[in-house]
Parts: sequence; C-alpha cells; structure tokens
Amino acid sequence: MPETRILVVDDEPGIAHLCERLLQRAGYETQAVTNPRRALRLLQTDPVDLLLVDIRMPGMDGFELMRQARQALPDLAVVIMTGFGTVETAIEALRIGADGLILKPFSRGAELVESVAHALEAHRRSRDAQRLQALRPLFDVTRRLFSETDPEQLRLLLMDAICEHLQCEHAALYARSGVGAPPRLESARGDVPDPGGGYLPHLWEQASQGMLAPGRADSVPLPPEMGYGSLVAAAVSGPEVSRLLLAARNPGEPPFGEADLELLVVLAHQAAAALENARLYGELRAYVRQVQESQQLLLQAEKMATAGRLTASIAHEINNPLQGVRNCLHLASRSELSEAERAEYLQLGREELDRLMTTVQRMLEFYRPSAVERSTVDLHALIERVVKLLHREMEQHNIRLHLSLSEDLPSPWAVRDQIQQVLLNLVLNAVEAMPEGGDLRIETRYNHDEAQVIIADSGPGVPAHLRNQIFEPFFSTKDDGSGLGLTVCDGIITAHGGRLELQDSPDGGARFLVSLPLHPMEA
Repeated sequence: MPETRILVVDDEPGIAHLCERLLQRAGYETQAVTNPRRALRLLQTDPVDLLLVDIRMPGMDGFELMRQARQALPDLAVVIMTGFGTVETAIEALRIGADGLILKPFSRGAELVESVAHALEAHRRSRDAQRLQALRPLFDVTRRLFSETDPEQLRLLLMDAICEHLQCEHAALYARSGVGAPPRLESARGDVPDPGGGYLPHLWEQASQGMLAPGRADSVPLPPEMGYGSLVAAAVSGPEVSRLLLAARNPGEPPFGEADLELLVVLAHQAAAALENARLYGELRAYVRQVQESQQLLLQAEKMATAGRLTASIAHEINNPLQGVRNCLHLASRSELSEAERAEYLQLGREELDRLMTTVQRMLEFYRPSAVERSTVDLHALIERVVKLLHREMEQHNIRLHLSLSEDLPSPWAVRDQIQQVLLNLVLNAVEAMPEGGDLRIETRYNHDEAQVIIADSGPGVPAHLRNQIFEPFFSTKDDGSGLGLTVCDGIITAHGGRLELQDSPDGGARFLVSLPLHPMEA
C-alpha cells in the first residue's frame, strides 16, 4: 500500500519544518513549504492525500488555498492550523469542508499526529459514503444495460447513463480489435477526441487501471485541442474486442474525483459484458433464424419428394380422362352422327375434363408451399382429403380401408398443411407396404387433452432390430427411399408439442400413433 503523502503550508518556517519532522517520524511522506502559491503549483504536478495549512498567511489565506486546491484535487483531505482559535474560525472551517482543526502552538507532538490521523480516517469514511451514494444508481443502470439486446440502442443507453450519473457533457465509447489495432468510435456525446489522433493510444494504455486527470501525478495530460477541464477514462479488455470509456467536463465545472472514476470503471466493465451478451444474442438469433429457414426448406423438399411418389399413383387419373376426352372428340367429329349424339359425346368430354381439373387441383394444393400460421385443424377433413387423393392407388392394390372416426374429436391447434403432409406420408407408407393388398385402418380418438390419429396396416411391419432407427435421418427400409420422410414427420409433430410413435400391433404390420395437443404451446 503506498505511503500517505502530506503537504504542510505555513508562512512560519519553524512551524512548517516542525510539522514536517513530526509527521515524517510518524511514517507519513511529508513536504513543507512556506509560500501558498508554490503549494498550489506543487499540488497540480505532485498530488497529495492531505493538506495541512495555516489560516493566516500573506497573499492567500488558508481557506482560499483550500478552495483552489480542491478544485484540482476534489478528494483532498484538509486540516486547518490556527493560532487564533475562535468559534467563528471553527464554523468557517466546517462550512468549507475542512476535515480537522488544530490549534497552535501544539502542546505535544502526538497531538498533531493524532489530528492528522483522525482527519484522514474521517475523510476516508466520507469518501466511502460518497462512493456508495454514487454507486447506488448502478443497480438501475445495470438492469437497463443487461435488458437491452440491440447493440446500437445499448451504446446510446450507455452514453446517456455516463452523462447523467457523471454530470458531464462529453462522453465517448471507443473499440479496437486487438493491441495496436486502430481504435474506432462506436458512440459519443458532445466533443470527443478523434479516434485517428495520437492522443488515444497513450490514454488507452493508462486507462486499463483507470485514468483521472488532473488528479494523479502519472496521468496523461488533458488533450489541449479539446479544452477540457477534467477527464476520466477506463479501458476493458475482452476476448475479441477491447473498449475504452471516456467522460470529460468543461473548464469551470467541478473536476472529477476518485468516486467518479470508480463509477466509470464499474460502468466500463458492465458495458463490456452487456455488449458481449448483445453480440452473442444477435448471433444466436441469426442462427435460430437460419435453422428455421433450413427446416422450412427441408419440409418443402420432403413434400416434393412425397409428391413425386404420388405422381405414379395418380398418373392414370390424368391419363384416363385425357384418353376419354380424345375418344369423345374423335367420335363427335364423325359426320354421320346426329346433333343429339354429337352433343352427348361433347358432354362426356366435358365431364372427363372436369374430373381431370379436380385431380390437377388436388396436386396443386399439395405442391403449394405451406403456411406456418397455426389455427384449429379439422383432422377428419384432412383424413378425407388424403383418402381421396390415394383412393385409386388403394383400389389398384386391393387395399381395404377401415375408418373409425370419433364423433366428438376436438380440433387441435396446428399448421394445417404440415399435419396433412404427415398424414399423407404415413398413409402412403402403409399403401406401399402392402403391394399385394391388405387392410388399412385409420382411427381417431380424444385422449387427455390430445387429439390422436392411429394409422395401421397389415403389411410386414418394422423388424424389431430396426424400430429404434426409423426416425433417424437418411434411414430407410426401402431401396429408393430418401430416409427423410419419418424424420420430417417426427420433427413436425414434435414442433407442435405432440408425439409420433411406432406402436406394437396385435395384428402385425406397422401401427403409428400421432398425438397433437389441443391448446397452443406456451412461448
């Protein structure tokens, strides 16, 4: 811990040097002068912790010297000496903020040492109370800093906090990416030093321990071109970016003190942590957005793959009406037909075209990119759509459909097109699992705040050793399968807060249970 430094000022050389010897013997680093103006010059270049000053001196009394000294050193402790002790003198000393008063001549040397020690302790307690008072607003400032996740708004909030709590017009936040890298100005209030000038590198080096000017003997001088009266700065080094906070007051305003510097140092560390949190939050937000976009692309890709599988199953639904239209047009063009027969063939052609348009419309509805807005979904209507889309495929493969739909099934909260995609994929898987025919059962039921759909087939089922892998990406039991169908289905249902399960089937085959919550998921 550094020695306490004391400056003694008394126009009587004998008294000045006596005080110097007594205080040095007590362990204080002490210097004595007899000229108050010389004392002021010393204080500006070589700050001390305590000023021991006589009241009556030629040219400048002790009270005026104390006032001017504290303009340069706000945290200076002062003990007044006088040979004319009166009540008025004591009141004036207290009024201007003296920390102690001692009468000359001293009856014993220990009296002087005790008065100085008492004044230093009282001054220390006063400064601690001032620091606590200055740091109290930090609780609110810290809460506001850490609740803001927009870096630009965070910087503006920081500038406002510095100007408000340090009562200054000039504040700046600088940043640099590494030692020796050129600094850049991130935010500012009032007039601040140019980041490209030569002043900042010297300031940055010293500000790592906190810099107060004037006020410390080793402080970087104030930048003359800015016209500041006093300045405080604090630098904080981070893993990627180092930052410097600066605050300055105009000439004529009270200079900054140690309590102001401590407040700025705390603000600098809080600001660095808050800015780093905001940066990480921004990266996380961008990553989440990228994941959401990737999931949407995956959903659409799987939807297209499912549509490709549908193409073969409904190709005849397009070819047959087209062939019928062609035959009707050919027959209607024969000259020997009566007008009634020609009109009949044209009407048949129109009916075939209507059937063709209905089929194409179903395909277009499936291809269309799905919306992501959630609403109540009629599961029975979705099942009906899927069945209509695949009914010809089931007829060709001799698949018998068994529907058991609950009459009082409530509607879950979901994205309609995504749930349709899941049901279409599961039913299509069941149809493809029974190429020689079989039974397809679709059941709905209400169970403990969930709407459930069961899709079961009488095919070969899923081998026991593969049951734990069917929801993994790129795993498929089919030679031409993408291995993404069930993965995407599971992802959709999970995103809705539900479950997709492969259950044991008493009749053999595969049995899938889709469970969807009836109420929206909490954010």
